[in-house]
Amino acid sequence: MRYSILISLILVLGFCKQQVSQTYDTLPVTHPELRVGAERTEIYFPELDGKQVACVANQTSMIGKVHLVDSLVRAGIRVAKVFAPEHGFRGLQAAGEDVSNQIDRKTGIPIVSLYGNRKKPAPDDLKGIGVVLFDIQDVGARFYTYISTLTYVMEACAENGIPLIVLDRPNPNGDYVDGPVLENGYESFVGLHPVPVVHGMTVGEYAQMVNGEGWLRNGIRAALNVIPVEGYTHSTRYSLPVAPSPNLPNDTAVCLYPSVCFFEGTVVSVGRGTDHPFQVIGHPYFLLGSYLFTPESRPEALHPPYEGQHCYGASLTGSFEVCQRSRQLNLLWLIHHYDYWDKQVKDRGSFFSDYFDKLAGNSTLRQQITERKTEEQIRSSWQEGLTKFKSIRQKYLLYPE
Repeated sequence: MRYSILISLILVLGFCKQQVSQTYDTLPVTHPELRVGAERTEIYFPELDGKQVACVANQTSMIGKVHLVDSLVRAGIRVAKVFAPEHGFRGLQAAGEDVSNQIDRKTGIPIVSLYGNRKKPAPDDLKGIGVVLFDIQDVGARFYTYISTLTYVMEACAENGIPLIVLDRPNPNGDYVDGPVLENGYESFVGLHPVPVVHGMTVGEYAQMVNGEGWLRNGIRAALNVIPVEGYTHSTRYSLPVAPSPNLPNDTAVCLYPSVCFFEGTVVSVGRGTDHPFQVIGHPYFLLGSYLFTPESRPEALHPPYEGQHCYGASLTGSFEVCQRSRQLNLLWLIHHYDYWDKQVKDRGSFFSDYFDKLAGNSTLRQQITERKTEEQIRSSWQEGLTKFKSIRQKYLLYPE
């Protein structure tokens, strides 16, 4: 019982080990003078005139309350095609669910999936296209797949001689850099480049880095034009007006995501199939805390882990302000869940799956946890890589720190 209570306290108060009497799920301040790239139509609309346009877009691609594609069509711009990332054009597909080619019911425009078997536009997809627009809200974590889609689109545009315009948006986790830098040999769709888990860059800045560092195939470079966010700095607290994906429904989930997503490579549920995805953690055999949840199949989480089973663990739904203050990855949750598993239920199987190393970008983090390294020791091992990355990152920043 004493062990269970101790772990529960650690789970709730783990960010920077701060003692907090009460926390609130408060929304961050959104600066009214801020204008995202998509809203700055006076800059990029002239570049689209008379051309066949392809858009890489999803439900976050908004100009005010109107979708980017709808706005373009209303303005008489010829949108020939939409490329859809993970979760689809309207953002309805669950994580990992196939996104099929289809026709957008509202506009009649063909939609080509960039998720599933084909993640990169083929030359035939780009025939007749004069310019590609990329406008998707990111959350600043290496394993969030939209920046991988961006990379493949950049590569296709470079190979086919088509200019790419990135309509930039704020990064809600853009005010810090943290985590291990991805190592060679661990590249995947949840991590293509040698960047840390939290890279602290907007999509536009990230695109400039991919281009400038020669990270596209054979070192080619895209004809890239970034339309920056007006009035933004990396310290701007920004509340996302539209959920970036079905399982990141609010600012708390977005803030917690870089830390909690590691559990996707373990036996622990992150609350998919509940009202609080990426805001609760637990397992049917973990008697770690007083919080109980039962995942169920939903449109945004089809047949989630432990569907229909009671999971015991912790709710992090009230931790937004603590998360905002810490501005670093939380490793204590992961360390103590592994510790409990190893001491209490290791006969049930392995705590980690092969996917964990892809999320971490190395095999070192898993080894450090199994060897009982402390959070401080693990963080220390990241510092050399982070220092090198920050030096590279600085060259491509568009906004003040």
